[in-house]
Amino acid sequence: MSEIRHVPRAPTETRRLAGGVAVDEHRHDEPQVVYASAGILEVTVADGTWFTPPTRAIWVPAGVVHRWLVHGSSTVHLVGLPGRSPLPGDRPGLLPVTPLLRELIMAATGQPTDDPPGRRLLAVLRDQLVLTPGPPTMLPRLTDDRLRAVADVVERELAHPEALDRLGRRVGCSVRTLSRLFRSELGMTFPQWRSQVRLHRAALLLAEGRTVSQVAAACGWSSPSAFITEFRRAFGDTPGALSRRPADP
Repeated sequence: MSEIRHVPRAPTETRRLAGGVAVDEHRHDEPQVVYASAGILEVTVADGTWFTPPTRAIWVPAGVVHRWLVHGSSTVHLVGLPGRSPLPGDRPGLLPVTPLLRELIMAATGQPTDDPPGRRLLAVLRDQLVLTPGPPTMLPRLTDDRLRAVADVVERELAHPEALDRLGRRVGCSVRTLSRLFRSELGMTFPQWRSQVRLHRAALLLAEGRTVSQVAAACGWSSPSAFITEFRRAFGDTPGALSRRPADP
């Protein structure tokens, strides 16, 4: 087993990356904000994968082992925050990227932050950090074989969704047991979990350049308008607007 990289200081920098470029597992002694200006950003930790388009950044607390990658060409902005963490808890989360926060992230990754002006800039940025309310977009890691069997079917046949009782019959497990497992193992219901799977697949297809209608059909929504409504609720913008968004120059 390879040793996990330990980077004591969380870097503050900009990386221009092609789609599919990944950064391997590592950890910092400081928290970090990870923001992709285009495409879809994924950050994977022990219990699952957080994902978001550019309307959100991903908060990585100090000490959390993580890896990340982008789907679609993007500019990734990393902001390390030395000193006391501005947010509570030791679990990653999503940060709404307001116009002000976006400009602060751009400014922080475009100049030194270890001099007085840079430290003042980081202080303002820290004050703008708040975790997104409501359900996060996150795919939990599945460890139970019965849940993984259901997930295999759902992900393979996402365009043709089935009820949990029918899925249970296909994998040889009762709907009652599966419902209990989704709640006890993942902390969510089956429909909530499947919604995460659909949003994740939809985001990746949009990053590949698929149209809204194609994505809605491929991911099992009843209509493009139903897809747009759920996507906007999850990410704060329409899929069409996000798919047209270019990376920073």
